[in-house]
Amino acid sequence: MAKTKNRWLIAAAAVGIHISIGSVYSWSVFSNPLAEKHGWSSSEIALTFSIAILFLGLSAAFMGHFVEKYGPRKAGIVATIFFGIGMFGAGFSDSIGNLYSLYFFYGVLGGIGLGIGYITPVSSLVKWFPDRRGLATGLAIMGFGFSSLIFSPIMEYLMGAIGISNTFFLLGAIYFVLMLCSSLYLAPPPKDWVPAGMSKEELQAKTANKQTGDLSQLTANEAIKTVRFWALWIMLFINITCGIAIIAVASPMAQDVAGMTAGAAAVMVGIMGLFNGFGRIGWASISDYIGRPNVYTTFFALQTVAFLMLPSVTNAIVFQILIFVILSCYGGGFASIPAYIGDLFGTKQLGAIHGYILTAWALAGLVGPTIVTRVQEATNSYNLTMYIFTGAFVVALIVSILIRFNIKKVRQENANTVAST
Repeated sequence: MAKTKNRWLIAAAAVGIHISIGSVYSWSVFSNPLAEKHGWSSSEIALTFSIAILFLGLSAAFMGHFVEKYGPRKAGIVATIFFGIGMFGAGFSDSIGNLYSLYFFYGVLGGIGLGIGYITPVSSLVKWFPDRRGLATGLAIMGFGFSSLIFSPIMEYLMGAIGISNTFFLLGAIYFVLMLCSSLYLAPPPKDWVPAGMSKEELQAKTANKQTGDLSQLTANEAIKTVRFWALWIMLFINITCGIAIIAVASPMAQDVAGMTAGAAAVMVGIMGLFNGFGRIGWASISDYIGRPNVYTTFFALQTVAFLMLPSVTNAIVFQILIFVILSCYGGGFASIPAYIGDLFGTKQLGAIHGYILTAWALAGLVGPTIVTRVQEATNSYNLTMYIFTGAFVVALIVSILIRFNIKKVRQENANTVAST
């Protein structure tokens, strides 16, 4: 047998890429320093983040086929180049004080690097961990979620020590090296590869027992014509829309609804990041044992109750528990979706299908914060928004149940086909 790469080092390489691009979640750290230096408004600076997330979703959708055609190594290098240029360009934009240049470099080019970098290692991991899809993708996407906890304080320190522009340049260089080294190690497993100590028959039996055996092997263009694809898209869209809206207003909402102090609300926001990160690895790992359909139904059942309770909760501890549950489900939704895609459509073009699905993130990033801020401004309350989101989760819950009938139907068709051959 030819020597193959260590799949746990593949997972480490995936984390290296995700922990670099996940620094986009630390963008708000730059807000006040850029405003003080250039006189830009908070909304103008925040638009940079929105553009980056928009292009993350768009590039993931349009470049998924590129990832499948040229492999994870080349795709990772392309992501490295785009994200690196985005960071260096952001430093240049700060040095000349040009906001539109910042939009182009960090928002557009950096966003393209984000999208390609996000889907590249995930599609490889699903193929390297056929027995632990949830755990593997959860590890990588946990890195994306935890990145802001790691880099936010580093960014704060560097800006005070060496200035804004040099912070972008230095971090850009660090991300470039980390992403490049990680990309160079990435590779798909050999044909018909199975984990060490396990035969192909044992792997099939193990995944079948977990109800995670691949339902089909479809191309991306075939997948988007199925009901299952759009069910996943709707579920992810609702989960992200409501979760990202909570992230956007968590601190003021905690103060208005639960009467928490600004300091206590700030501590809560920091802990939210932990639940977002641990929710990714935790829920994704659980999905390996109870199945992805059960995990998503659990997400929506829990969040329907949580959002329904939020407007009337005045106890700070109960309020925070509900917020932490929501954030764990928010992170878990990101981490479990690649494995769910593999279950339903196989690994033939998983990266491309994942890219199409992530357009839900691009749209949700615009819709969620817009709904919560505009309704709050119109009603001077968060109550109506929480009830709107409760209704959305009821819809998601229904979809998560209905998709099971479609899965059961396709499994039966597959069984009939096998029986007749």
